[in-house]
Amino acid sequence: MTILVTGATGNIGRQVVEHLVKRGADVRAFVRDPSKASFPEGVSVAQGDFLDVDSLRKAMSGISTLFLLNAVVPDEFTQALIALNVARSAGIERIVYLSVIRADVYVNVPHFAGKFGVERMIEQMDFKATILRPAYFIQNDLMIEDAITGYGTYPMPIGAKGLAMIDVRDIAEIAALELLRREQSVEPLALDRINLVGPQTLTGTDIAAIWSDVLARPINYGGDNAEGFEQNLKQFLPAWMAYDMRLMGERFFSEGMLPEAGDVERLTALLGRPLRPYRDFASAIAGSA
Repeated sequence: MTILVTGATGNIGRQVVEHLVKRGADVRAFVRDPSKASFPEGVSVAQGDFLDVDSLRKAMSGISTLFLLNAVVPDEFTQALIALNVARSAGIERIVYLSVIRADVYVNVPHFAGKFGVERMIEQMDFKATILRPAYFIQNDLMIEDAITGYGTYPMPIGAKGLAMIDVRDIAEIAALELLRREQSVEPLALDRINLVGPQTLTGTDIAAIWSDVLARPINYGGDNAEGFEQNLKQFLPAWMAYDMRLMGERFFSEGMLPEAGDVERLTALLGRPLRPYRDFASAIAGSA
């Protein structure tokens, strides 16, 4: 049987495809532009997008298990609902959905609220799914590398509650393992939620200290300013997305992204190795600076 990977040209989706192929799975990648896709040998490619229902129907024909990953776009919720309805019509029961941690708490943040709505639909339609709930992606900080290395400031609005940041490579591997677990089960498995967290919960000050250590010079934390963060993002993101990110930052301040008891141990056992820490990411950047 075949696993369909959506979002296959993105950082996580591409790695999910690679992990699946390495483990012998039959994989189909759903992409907007096949000319921009580069996959391992044997991966079939289906062209289309979530709003093109006919292309979705074609891509899901003959599929046994679905990896559903939606980009953060204004109509993310609509895209996901269409995909799930088409999947149901195609007879697909087994799904791994990439949501976000604390989607049920950050209810005023648009892309969190959208993902929580998708989670509810998955439950209501009785899909046999794993809902993956990742915390903040460590690799998000690639977009502020210049501010850190060039200006000595860590500007992300992380706050003092702390975020259990996770490496996207760990997210992709866990997603692939869950897809295979569901694909290879004789009977569809019950719905499950997994928080995807890193090995440490870090505050803004903690992260600045890591950068200070690996760069061997002072790096200051300057991120407790959600309004300023929004204004900076508006220089290279649409205004709606910058505002969405500001709202997320405000919830970082009030709620944090904290792991639940046993989360780290569960993921370590699933991977068969330790989770990648933030310091490894920072050290790699420092080594190439």
